[in-house]
Amino acid sequence: MSLLPVAEAQARLLALGPRLPAEELPVSACAGRWLARNILSLRDQPWADLSAMDGYAIRAAEWPGPWRVTAESTAGGALPPSLAPGESCRIFTGAPLPPGADTILIQEDADLSNGLVHPRGPALPRGRNVRPAASDFRNNQLLLNSGAALGPAQIALAVLAGHGALPVGTRPRIALLSTGNELVPPGAPTPPGHLPCSNAPMLAAMLGALSCSILDIGIIPDDLDAMTRALEDASQADIMVSTGGASVGDHDLVRPAFAAAGGDLEFWKIRMRPGKPLMAGRLRDAIFLGLPGNPVSAFVTATLFLLPLVRHMAGAADPLPRIASATLAAPLPASGERDDYLRAFHTDDGMIAVTSQDSAATAAMAQADSLILRPAGSPPAAAGDQVTVLPLNS
Repeated sequence: MSLLPVAEAQARLLALGPRLPAEELPVSACAGRWLARNILSLRDQPWADLSAMDGYAIRAAEWPGPWRVTAESTAGGALPPSLAPGESCRIFTGAPLPPGADTILIQEDADLSNGLVHPRGPALPRGRNVRPAASDFRNNQLLLNSGAALGPAQIALAVLAGHGALPVGTRPRIALLSTGNELVPPGAPTPPGHLPCSNAPMLAAMLGALSCSILDIGIIPDDLDAMTRALEDASQADIMVSTGGASVGDHDLVRPAFAAAGGDLEFWKIRMRPGKPLMAGRLRDAIFLGLPGNPVSAFVTATLFLLPLVRHMAGAADPLPRIASATLAAPLPASGERDDYLRAFHTDDGMIAVTSQDSAATAAMAQADSLILRPAGSPPAAAGDQVTVLPLNS
């Protein structure tokens, strides 16, 4: 089986996973979710011409006044009466302008004496310090597209538009399986030849920022029957993720166990480093993703494949990792026959790849805040060159 390009593998993986059904949730529960349909405004914002400052509502054409103060307008108060010529209205931030007024003389530039307001400073143009009606958005205006991520700003916008609940994608259910006789649970004694199971906690932490629910199935021994049963049980989830056992050694049993459980393999082996032995397919209604066992390989492949799949199934319009450009602060060698995803970090002078790029170098991985993408066959790069980076906080 030839090595599959990363972009093609990502496309084929996302095609395996359908978007999950929508659910309606109160806005207080929508943070971190993705919209399941377009959102239109249900009202004008602002609802009327409103004052942007505390001061006096006047007619700019009557400058320099003076104006007699005849009314008051406050946010949430009674609507002010119309202004006759020569009249003004004491007004506060967020309050509606009285009919006839078109400008706000702020209180710092006004002198009040015997009920008359006198301006200080140059003449004000019509509309100064006024927030016009519907200047933010109008009723029935498209505000948020289906697939948009819902953060604090988007939720505030939806609420101001009149919505108390929003349609969002259902959270995918994810089952994590760690494979290998050498693994012990986190914090347990580690006899010679054994290793603490770090991949499941790492993946749970990576998934924690996304809209999903996580079930850790635990450590599965290198036994074909045990692994087959574990995969069958995990197929109740929307996405099942194994780590380890994905290569071609005598104890790499994930692929034969997947076949024994009745799974359909979509692809195996990616033209990338680290992470070549990644596999994907479907078992019953679940999407299966088999990640390599080395922590760095699992981290990189989860960044490129697992997180986009979760975003996609939860409704994201743009599920793939964000790509940016950065300047190198130190040279890089030529890349080989596979795309290199180098762990790197920002400095004041630019990006620097971590010292060790070994797929088991977790101490070096913990320094990284980005991945530098070096396509297969890239020539050496010098300090000052531009490179493609994937920020790890996106």
